[in-house]
Amino acid sequence: MARGFKDKLGEGGFGTVFKGNLRSGPCVAIKMLGKSKGNGQDFISEVATIGRIHHLNVVQLIGFCAEGSKRALVYEYMSNGSLDKFIFSKEGSVDISYGQIFDISVGVARGIAYLHHGCEMKILHFDIKPHNILLDENFTPKVSDFGLAKLYPIENSIITMTAARGTIGYMAPELFYKNIGGVSYKADVYSFGMLLMEMASRRKNLNPHAEHSSQLYFPLWIYDQVEKEQDIEIEDTTEEEKKIIKKMIIVALWCIQLKPDDRPSMSKVVQMLEGDVEILHMPPKPILYPHDTVVDDLRTNFDQTMSSDYTSSYDSVEIATGSLIENID
Repeated sequence: MARGFKDKLGEGGFGTVFKGNLRSGPCVAIKMLGKSKGNGQDFISEVATIGRIHHLNVVQLIGFCAEGSKRALVYEYMSNGSLDKFIFSKEGSVDISYGQIFDISVGVARGIAYLHHGCEMKILHFDIKPHNILLDENFTPKVSDFGLAKLYPIENSIITMTAARGTIGYMAPELFYKNIGGVSYKADVYSFGMLLMEMASRRKNLNPHAEHSSQLYFPLWIYDQVEKEQDIEIEDTTEEEKKIIKKMIIVALWCIQLKPDDRPSMSKVVQMLEGDVEILHMPPKPILYPHDTVVDDLRTNFDQTMSSDYTSSYDSVEIATGSLIENID
């Protein structure tokens, strides 16, 4: 199928992906898995999870191979590759319109909503990020890479986790801080919020090279812009596109609320994206981690609490991300 594995499409944490052809003609993507931990558990997890899924916005598993230590997953081929190359400006990257970006965001939301509520088992992805959203020739998005996914009976609302899983920058805070709520499908909602914010702004959420320190952690900066009803500073956008961007940002801000209970379900997210921006109201300001507080709160609470307990959100990104990495280690 792969004709000697000459055409490499990409590489991820779980293996290398090559282009291949079925005898019947169609192209496929063949993911050769690296050495799996725990008796091929990653392989079993992905086959068991994706083998039972049939949805327009979830990548289709065509088959798999297992021979000795060699394991491969055969997927439908997605000719436009992953979303990250379209939303983060790189030299030679293909430009897509905000209309297309919005349509992609709705498709991704529908795909995740299906995983959470549309299957006989609840499927939690745990690694929603631009790299794991693939696009076909018509720019239809499909959620992919189920190496970290877990299956749970629909009635299970809270799940037991033995270790944090996912990618820094998209991982929900409850994976690190147990005092804000249990781990549930709302962890994927948080990751989708971070993804949606990046799609709306076409930039990474955390940018250590930002021109202004207030823009270091983008969600906090953009929250202030939207709350003050200032124009969102994105070049070459029409009034209609600004409305689309504003809607995506407000929905994203709801998704990245610190406490899982404060986030909407993915079904609600789809409704919010498909509705009018005028009926959406702003959520509370996003907080990076449980002990993080904005500057105004520091001033009002100074006489009640030692000032060392509070840290300005604008200056705390490095502290927060450092503590996250520490928790993972």
